[in-house]
Amino acid sequence: MPPASVSDRVFRVLCEDIVSGRYEPGEKLPTQRALAADLGVNMAPVREAVKRLEQLRLVDVRHGDAMRVADWRATSGLEAAAPLLFRPDGFEPEALAALMEARRVMLAESARLAAERRSDDQAERLEELAARIAAASSAADAVTVQALDFAFFAELIEAAGNLVFSLVMNSIRHLYLENAELFAALVSDAGELAPLYRRAARGVKAQSPAAAARAVNELAGLQEERVVAG
Repeated sequence: MPPASVSDRVFRVLCEDIVSGRYEPGEKLPTQRALAADLGVNMAPVREAVKRLEQLRLVDVRHGDAMRVADWRATSGLEAAAPLLFRPDGFEPEALAALMEARRVMLAESARLAAERRSDDQAERLEELAARIAAASSAADAVTVQALDFAFFAELIEAAGNLVFSLVMNSIRHLYLENAELFAALVSDAGELAPLYRRAARGVKAQSPAAAARAVNELAGLQEERVVAG
């Protein structure tokens, strides 16, 4: 295997061992030499994998001491979302449920703020995206609907004018787009969802925070149910 592929494989194995609880926070990990022997690889990909784990604050590496598992629930940030969420056989259920719940709450609050803060151009773009989603839904073009769904909510968060929400959206952009097929259930039965995009866009345009938030909460709630169930 190419060196990068070996390193990725080692990284995934170690991530799985850590987030699954095989190794508890504070517990010593085997030495890098022992890990290389166990996994049947040389030292270079193990060192690279350990560097990535350290960057994600999943392990604590101190000179002259053993490598220990970090209390990653207390120390890791959004950059750890991918290794926590994905497993070789699919999603980690608890992490997926938490992700979708956080998504719904953030988007509903973004809709409330967008109705108060949006510019006229932003309101028009949201209505345009909602119309394009309806058209793609009628054409049963699920791939286009999924891309437009992301664009709609990205525009909504931009209109909300909250810097932290924007940074969160930036953090998940690549995670989502690189694994879009795994989230296809977000837009299943898109014809049922299309009116909710329109209601949300109209609520934002009418500067009605409650109406916009209700529509987005209902929309994101349906998407949450479908993704978690799938």
